[in-house]
Amino acid sequence: MAGPGRGHRETISLFQLHERFPNEESAAEWFVKQRWPNGVQCPHCDGSEAKTVPDAKPMPYWCKPCRKYFSVRTKTVMHRSKLSLRTWLFAIYLNATSLKGVSSLKLHRDLGISQPAAWFLNHRIREALASGDSLLAGPIEIDEAYLGGTARNRPKHRRLTAVVGIRDRSTREIRAMVVPRTTQPHLLQALAMHTDRRAYVYSDGNRAYRVLPRHRAVRHSVAEYVAGEAHTNGIESFSAMLKRSFHGTFHHFSPKHMGRYINEMATRQSWREFDTMQVLELIAKRLVGKSLTYGTLTGGGPAYP
Repeated sequence: MAGPGRGHRETISLFQLHERFPNEESAAEWFVKQRWPNGVQCPHCDGSEAKTVPDAKPMPYWCKPCRKYFSVRTKTVMHRSKLSLRTWLFAIYLNATSLKGVSSLKLHRDLGISQPAAWFLNHRIREALASGDSLLAGPIEIDEAYLGGTARNRPKHRRLTAVVGIRDRSTREIRAMVVPRTTQPHLLQALAMHTDRRAYVYSDGNRAYRVLPRHRAVRHSVAEYVAGEAHTNGIESFSAMLKRSFHGTFHHFSPKHMGRYINEMATRQSWREFDTMQVLELIAKRLVGKSLTYGTLTGGGPAYP
């Protein structure tokens, strides 16, 4: 979905957000509206006969058909979170408006919560920002980026990490993923996972893409950056932002969680031309139907995704 032109983008300041959501009740009402625009529905049985519970104890709603209590947090990444909904809303705002991302240390200071709580909160928001699995129709721009600085004197355990970025020109949607190596099989596999095989692909002079039937390249080696429709300016802009985020905000991505960080930045870059409140609404809707526990993040499970 393409956003409005950048000149028409409506933003709100942190002060305006405070005015719009001055208390927990206003934040809760907003989350309920985003999840259930047509009225509260039970997340357990999808029933519409929810009753409001006096004093919201043990939860704000009770479903008559299935006789279960629930809240707007039920079956979302906010499930069992002890943080207020207002804290969640402001954390989402800070993530959405920080072009290079927001570290857990900054979130801890800005929201007045512990650093471990801020780290867990950030990762749950990243879980919500994970890109979809629909194929991009194109035209496609593709580019590789390397994170970790120069390779000189670098120990083996801190080698550069290769990231492939793919951008759909029509929708401005960006997908990005870590690849073990930038060889032809790995690059073509990444492309096939996210794009329609009929899509036209534009790349730099990397020979790996020459086998594609609908492909055109620009030759950066001879200072050719635009040749008619052939260019990679859009995805190179993302690659540059990814590097600035790595070096300027986070400084290091652990291999276990690297996919989440990259997904977060790809999604945020895809939504750059959307209004601020529109981005907050999109993120709130993506919270639903997902789960991420602290044990999953810290228990040595498989890398993401």
